[in-house]
Parts: sequence; C-alpha cells; structure tokens
Amino acid sequence: MDRVILHCDCNAFYASVECLLRPELREVPMAVCGDPESRHGVILAKNELAKKFGVQTAETIWQARRKCPNLVLAPAHRREYVKYSRLVNAIYGQYTDLVEPFGIDESWLDVTGSRQLFGTGRQIADQLRARIRQELGLTISVGVSFNKVFAKLGSDYRKPDATTEITRENFRQIVWPLPAGALLYVGQSAQAALAQLGVTTIGQLAAADRGLLEQRLGKMGGTLHDYANGLDEAPVRRADDRPEVKSVGNNMTFKRNLTGLEDIRLGVAALCDSVAARLRAQGLSCRTVQVVIKDPEFRVISRQKPLEHPTHLASELRQAALEVIRHNWDLRRPIRMLSVTGLNLTHGEEGEQLSLFGGAAPAAREKRERLEAAMDQIRRRYGKGSLRPAGVIGNDLGLEEPLIRREGEPEEP
Repeated sequence: MDRVILHCDCNAFYASVECLLRPELREVPMAVCGDPESRHGVILAKNELAKKFGVQTAETIWQARRKCPNLVLAPAHRREYVKYSRLVNAIYGQYTDLVEPFGIDESWLDVTGSRQLFGTGRQIADQLRARIRQELGLTISVGVSFNKVFAKLGSDYRKPDATTEITRENFRQIVWPLPAGALLYVGQSAQAALAQLGVTTIGQLAAADRGLLEQRLGKMGGTLHDYANGLDEAPVRRADDRPEVKSVGNNMTFKRNLTGLEDIRLGVAALCDSVAARLRAQGLSCRTVQVVIKDPEFRVISRQKPLEHPTHLASELRQAALEVIRHNWDLRRPIRMLSVTGLNLTHGEEGEQLSLFGGAAPAAREKRERLEAAMDQIRRRYGKGSLRPAGVIGNDLGLEEPLIRREGEPEEP
C-alpha cells in the first residue's frame, strides 16, 4: 500500500506574518527585506500585490522599487516567524505525529495512518488549509503524493492556498513537463550540468541514461534519476526522531597549497560560510570551533577554541578559526587541507539567550543574523552556489565547489 505524504508550504510566510502584525499592509504592495534602510538590501518575501508588479524574492530593494515605486518595505521579525511556525506545526501535529519540518515555513506529514480518522490525503490537506486560514490567518499550499519529493512538487505547483495531488497515475502528466530545476535538490550547478546533457525537464531527466548522469553528477545523478521516476522511499521523521548531531564540519583539500594569510583567509571563509549555513538549517549553534590542518607532507595538527557565546554566524566562526591558525601555525608554511568544525552544539534558542549576555555588540549581531538569514533564503531558492564569499569566485583553489564532510548528520543526495 502506498504511503500518503503531504508537503505543506506557508504562502509568502514572512510577508503574511508581517500583514498579521500590521493589517494595513494587506492593502498595499509590500515586501520583507533584511535591511529596509539600505538600498542594497535584499527582498526576503513579498505579498501577492507586490508579486503582480514582478517583485521577486532575492532581488535587491532598488530593483524591486524600479518595478514597484510604491512598494512598502517591512523589516524582518524572526521571533514572530518562529512563533507562527510553531503554531502551524502544532496544528499539523493534531493529524499525525510524523511531522518533519523543512525550514521555518515548510513541513512534510505522513498521514498514511490517519485516513480512517480524517479522510483521504486530499481531504486532510483541505482541512489543514481551512484550519490554518481560519485559526491563524495564514494560507498554505499542500502537495499530496506517495513520496516526499513529489509531495513537495505538488505544494509548489499551485499557489496560493491550493491542494495538488500527484499520484502514480498522473505524475507523468504533471511532473515530467516541469523544468528540471523544479525537482528537489536540483540547484543551479546541477541544472547547468544537466543542461549540458540536453536535459531541461524532469521528464528528460527520468528518461536519461542513469550511468551518464552518475558520470557527470556523481551519486547525486543517480538519485535525481530515481526522484524523476517517482522512486523515493525516504521516511517522514518526527522532529524529535532525528539522529543527534554531535558536530558540523567541512573540510577541503585544495587544488593547490594555501600559501600565506590571504589564501588561508579564503579557505577559512568558504568553509565557515558552509558550516554556519548548515548549523542554522538545523537550528544549532556551536560553543567550540575546531581547526584541523594538514601540510603537503601529510602532517596533521588539530586545535580547538572555546567561544565566548554559542554562534551560528559565519563571521564569528571565521574569526575564531583564524585565531586558532595564527596561534598554532607558521603562516609561512603551506597548507594542503583545512577542516573547520563546530563542536559542543546547542539548540539555537539557548544559544541566542546566552549571546545576549556574552556579546559586546548585540545590535551588530542582530544585523548580521538578518544578513545571514537572508543569504539562507536566497540559497534555498536559487541553490547553494548562488551566494559565495566574494574572494571565492574565480579563485584557483577549488573553493567554488568545496568538498563537504557531514559529521554526525545524514548525507544529502
């Protein structure tokens, strides 16, 4: 018997919450941005009125205002978003205990065992849409399918406030004409690689030679081929049923040895940027930074530095890692491999509370939090490679495609 999986996606979540806080915003084109005072800020979310003007998530404020001169900007209120996210997931939890959040505004639900109580997958989806609209004033789009990947495609297929059911009988008609980039985990780099093979739609991906895909994209090529053909057995996990993460770290062996402080800064920046993003994605902060260095003769040293307060900010990880290297490594010696790892992990809220007392400049940290949250939003929409530290682009160290070690956490396809 097939599973019944829902993917529930809050529509324009940040903008919708802001409209609850300030109802007058419902009547005007508005957008949430990281820094409303800066013309270089980035759009994080927009309402339907702004969308009609062509305003897009991740574009700059000045670009959005060229399209919509009367655009009203609202600063982000992350605590409110967390609050409403919990309220939404609490409603989901009344239908099944198998609720797996996927970011702050999306969740998968396995309702296979709930149908005798609440009806078919579509009926449950429609009930959830009605309750969240009536009880919270938000809208969601829901995909209903027999696996997680197609359920997510369904929630993206029609917006806002819609239910789309993708079955074994209709998925070829609905899914296969969609662009390859619509499939989960097909970011910009994978999409470009597929395009070089003449694969631009999910249907073409499903029909492509699996061996050729694996040759070009590695293990991910085979995984994406499976997804396109409806082969996805990944379970929906409860939020408390995930393996405990002990550490989050990246390492990279560079295309050439790092020589000198500028090279080291580039390597550390790329690694810390990725570690920080993954910490935030899991709602974690670290209290300790570990740096491992390997030289061209394969000699290895490992050093750690405790932090004044827990963090998931790339800028603070970078500062701590560079201090470790300066105090424990002769900067004139070449480096073959670097690893940066966050240890002694804590959940984000606990870390946030502690940081209020440990940080010397809370306003600056709050601004940095908003900036890096905006970067996360852009990467979720456009792929992990859509934003990188400036020095990483065009370098000869191989930093544009860093090798990632996922310590204590499941591998992504």
